[in-house]
Amino acid sequence: MNREYHQWFSPHLNRTMELLVLGTSGTRVLVFPARMGRFYDYEDWGLSEVLKPHLCNGELQLFCVDSIDGESLYNFWADPPHRIRRHLAYEQYVLKEVLPFSEKKNPNSSLISHGCSLGAFHAVNIAFRHPQLFDKVIAFSGRYDLSVPVAEFSSLFGDYYDEEIYFNTPSHFLYNLQDEYWLEHLRQMEIVLTCGNEDPFLENNRAFSQLLWQKRICHSYYEWQGRAHKPHYWRQMIGVYLQALLC
Repeated sequence: MNREYHQWFSPHLNRTMELLVLGTSGTRVLVFPARMGRFYDYEDWGLSEVLKPHLCNGELQLFCVDSIDGESLYNFWADPPHRIRRHLAYEQYVLKEVLPFSEKKNPNSSLISHGCSLGAFHAVNIAFRHPQLFDKVIAFSGRYDLSVPVAEFSSLFGDYYDEEIYFNTPSHFLYNLQDEYWLEHLRQMEIVLTCGNEDPFLENNRAFSQLLWQKRICHSYYEWQGRAHKPHYWRQMIGVYLQALLC
């Protein structure tokens, strides 16, 4: 299987960023790591191994990006406006640097956004904010509202809330979205969401799924037995929902 390590200095983040490319061709898959994760986690956790036959035969190509969660959403020594601005800079890095890089490596126009845990939030957030760029979203064990506490997980912004947080909270901005141009792009996207039926984010997922149906956005939502919030479960999920990744 083709495996490539890449790094470059990002002008949008003013720091060096690393990523891993797996496969040579086929549908491009933008893979976000879990909370505070690294670009190599998807491989280390064995998820790419499940996809190996499809990576080797040219059906899929993974672009596994690094996170800067410790500088942005989980940078609790900084105030919330700084955190969300850093998150937006990360989005620009992905949009203006990673995606053009992926297009040069692979001209296939089909693009999937994918991630687990906080990576699922990143995957859904960027795809819903820029639905014209993505064909599919595959999100495992995500949390789609970071502004409210859930079980042992606190609000990432405390009592602070502003327009930037609103537009980076999928369950918030989608609720008020009326623009048919953007809604039609979302309705054309293939969306797969999963969550464990004992996961702290279960009700958040159910509410988000219900909101999608209210907006007439077709999608698949699956609940797994137990908490199902670890790589062991994600390896099973990627095997079960593999067809959602393939064109």
